Amino acid sequence: MGFFQPEETHDSKISSMSYALRWKHENLRQISTAAIVSIAVTIMIMLLVNTQTRKQVYLVVDGQVKSIQTHTSLLQEMLDEQSISLRPEDQISMPLSGSLQDGDKVVIDRAVSVSLTADGATKHWNTTGNTVGEVLKEMGVSLKETDKVTPALSEPVTGQTDIQIVRINKQVVQRHESLPFRVIKTADPSLTAGEVRVVQQGTPGVMVQHIEKVYHDGEMVSMRMVGKEVQTKTLDKVIAVGTKKKPVEAVVKTASVKTASTVQTKKAVSSNNRVSKAGVDFSYKKLIHVSMTAYSAGEPGIGTRTATGTRVTEGRTIAVDPGVIPLGWWVYIEGVGFRRAEDTGGAIKGNKVDIYYDSVKRANSFGRKSGLKVYVIGPVKPELN
Repeated sequence: MGFFQPEETHDSKISSMSYALRWKHENLRQISTAAIVSIAVTIMIMLLVNTQTRKQVYLVVDGQVKSIQTHTSLLQEMLDEQSISLRPEDQISMPLSGSLQDGDKVVIDRAVSVSLTADGATKHWNTTGNTVGEVLKEMGVSLKETDKVTPALSEPVTGQTDIQIVRINKQVVQRHESLPFRVIKTADPSLTAGEVRVVQQGTPGVMVQHIEKVYHDGEMVSMRMVGKEVQTKTLDKVIAVGTKKKPVEAVVKTASVKTASTVQTKKAVSSNNRVSKAGVDFSYKKLIHVSMTAYSAGEPGIGTRTATGTRVTEGRTIAVDPGVIPLGWWVYIEGVGFRRAEDTGGAIKGNKVDIYYDSVKRANSFGRKSGLKVYVIGPVKPELN
């Protein structure tokens, strides 16, 4: 037995091919349209997906704004994509692992290098602070009101800013100065003319001066007197001078005697180097010519104690060569007045005198004077006539 197979003829094959061609021809337009639509849909889907994953992020670096289009989802990925590296000291407005959203703004502040010189040391620091004050606060530096900061705390910080702090301290000390007493002569009718009597012994007073010393980083840069007060008042020396007339006979008899004596005294006085200066008559041992300079206790290395143990006093103290003027002796300096030889100095040799002033400025402005007359008197200061 066998299967019945219809007989294929040449006409049937031609007929099948014609049908296929006819179907293809009739549906070609629909096929093309379907293909185009399919491609368009695919493109639209891809564009939609691309649009949904693309983000616009604004990056601000040191105040400069840059708009970035990115498909990354994390901040670190975007920085790597833009080849942006960060240092540990740099500040960023969001974590590196943070997720990016369309329209985000990321701010990066780059750290700058500054140097700080204070308390005898220099320190380098990387900072994102905007002002000098912010940097010092960031570094934990404490300031006092008297400290001097350069540049000022409100000044902006830029690269390689050099900050300097000068520690300023002020100290007020007390200095005691002697106040000389006056000699007052009064008429006393109970005493015979020519007789004198000390009614009251003189006592020098004491003045306390308040001296402010200013130190920069431990070194004294200036000093000035900010106040003074009298601690002990001076007690003037009072001398009673007799005015009572002697009996006439005694006066007559003594007059002739005294006349001769007075003449002899005057001759002796003139031969004993007696002069009158500043209203005072006095005898002097010798007359010398000196060169004169000035000094002050405010100068470095100069103390307030003299070589004789007294305290330096303006209007009294001078430094001398003891071989020329003995220490403790009084002198009269032409154009200056009475002074006492109380101090010495390494540079005071021969006919040279150093006069003391409280003020450093005044001592410096004194300069050097030559050819001044100095009357060397002795250990007792002459009294007013």
